[in-house]
Amino acid sequence: MGVVSLFLCIVEQIFTSSKKTQFRGIFMAKVPKDKALEATKWAIEAGFRHVDCAYAYNNEEYVGLAIRSKIADGTVKREDIFYTSKLFSNSHRPDLVRPALERSLKNLQLDYVDLYLIHFPVSLKPGEEMIPKDENGKVLFDTVDLCATWEAMEKCKDAGLAKSIGVSNFNRRLLEMILNKPGLKYKPVCNQVSALSLLSFLPFMPLFLSYWPSIHSFSPTDLCKREDSREQSLCLEGHRGFLLVPGLEKSYEKVL
Repeated sequence: MGVVSLFLCIVEQIFTSSKKTQFRGIFMAKVPKDKALEATKWAIEAGFRHVDCAYAYNNEEYVGLAIRSKIADGTVKREDIFYTSKLFSNSHRPDLVRPALERSLKNLQLDYVDLYLIHFPVSLKPGEEMIPKDENGKVLFDTVDLCATWEAMEKCKDAGLAKSIGVSNFNRRLLEMILNKPGLKYKPVCNQVSALSLLSFLPFMPLFLSYWPSIHSFSPTDLCKREDSREQSLCLEGHRGFLLVPGLEKSYEKVL
């Protein structure tokens, strides 16, 4: 492949069992629309089964088309694919959470996602713009209780629209806020963070793991200084214990 940015990961599968399961994961951020269809098809044909995407990546329609085409031609069954999507910051208000997930499902033409995450813990004003701004170019933030957002996420799980729910880019305080929320029905199954952020998370790792959410690390090869297969392999080996989702953006041009 040239640039080795897709790797086999051995992870603790906490979503449905305690078995250790092999996942080949791909991270779809920065993969443009015109490449997403063929890149996803190639990844599935190559044996990758965990597809990490998001509404904000603006390519779910093409990723979903690729998944459906590989199901249709018999390469995989739907249950073979572990699909992650994410709730963007302009849909944190509780009444917007389910519509946001349903919008992703409509784009994907799938009945459910395997994992749905709160993408960022920063809330933005709702609207058509992903990053809403005023006339002076200032970003318009929103005031939303993330505990209320989480309750809406729990309802999505109850409705069968998401098999599991979790968070992304949460720090210790925010994760504790959710985990210690009165009336918590479902704990976040994971906290997905950038590999570059893992160093700052290490002091709090015992806390995170004591509550049993797993740590997902996306783009782990960003820690490497060179696009060298040996260096990237060592980088990934140093992250055992985390579910790694290496980015596809560094390799899709060399693959297609």
